[in-house]
Amino acid sequence: MRAALVLMIAALSLSACETTTGNAAGTADYDAVKRAADDCKAQGGSLVLKDQGDPQRIDAYVCKGT
Repeated sequence: MRAALVLMIAALSLSACETTTGNAAGTADYDAVKRAADDCKAQGGSLVLKDQGDPQRIDAYVCKGT
């Protein structure tokens, strides 16, 4: 039961990452950040920039508070 829950959370996390990287270059353009923020908000969190993260890269953002 616990393993299934962990796998489900991992799958959801990966699917959220997939939807936030819509552009091939991985840049944090308006649409990519908006999509990531909306997805994060739907999960009850807020999108924040990682420590030492490059604000121009979408992978430098993380969903906190979920």
